[in-house]
Amino acid sequence: MLGWLPVERWRNPHPVVAVIRFDGVIGSRQGRNTISLGSHAAALEHAFSLSGLNAVALAINSPGGSPVQSALLYRRIRQLAEEKSVPVYAFAEDVAASGGYWLALAADTVYAEEASLVGSIGVVTSTFGLNQLIERFGIERRVHTAGERKSLLDPFLPEDPEDVVRLGALQRDIHDSFKDLVRSRRAGKIDAADTMLFSGEVLTGRMAVARGLVDGIGDLRGVMRGRFGERVRLVPVVAQRRRRFWWPRVRPYTVSDPQGIVGAAVGEALDWLETRAIWARFGL
Repeated sequence: MLGWLPVERWRNPHPVVAVIRFDGVIGSRQGRNTISLGSHAAALEHAFSLSGLNAVALAINSPGGSPVQSALLYRRIRQLAEEKSVPVYAFAEDVAASGGYWLALAADTVYAEEASLVGSIGVVTSTFGLNQLIERFGIERRVHTAGERKSLLDPFLPEDPEDVVRLGALQRDIHDSFKDLVRSRRAGKIDAADTMLFSGEVLTGRMAVARGLVDGIGDLRGVMRGRFGERVRLVPVVAQRRRRFWWPRVRPYTVSDPQGIVGAAVGEALDWLETRAIWARFGL
């Protein structure tokens, strides 16, 4: 006799946990290994709409990136969790640092492996200085602005100390937002007097548990089976991200316009180097 069971329970007798992967650098540019609200919005909507849903699990392997995209993803997850009254769990894999940890804060409970790299609660800005390169090839950089502070840290010009001061003010404001979010989401779990938590240092999973940034050590499958039973169904929900090739898709090379493909190729190469540099901060 199943008539007494709720309809959803009768249709799906096993607990259901939606699993969404966040693997890569966080940023607005759409690429194969880039995380953004645009790349994951549909997957999040689908995950929180599964029939018989008991929880949503976030599998995070990200060194961070854009604070804006991190905040947008965080906000969308919290909105859906509250609308659907569904608990959210985050699982740090190799790394959930900087924007990756910002994303983990969207969860009600955060887990990591003992050797995971977690935290790095700070703000970093990196770019390239190409002024000597263009001088070597006899290229003249021309920038025209209306507004004395319109241009900031142009990579084709020598570094301006005043630009560095302005950038520092922007970074401090973003850092304050990050710190406020950590204090709010980890209230009662972190030591409010532990100012070193916000120094940008990275912690292992065990260190993060001891200092309240993470709730426990565990893997997604093991923790979900422990909470919802051996028959729990882990349902992967895949984000649809555009495949991006290294060689740029630009207009063909012509004698009259040779810089098109060269400039795009340089841009692609710099993007690749920047992505590698972000991962390399954590030895990955």
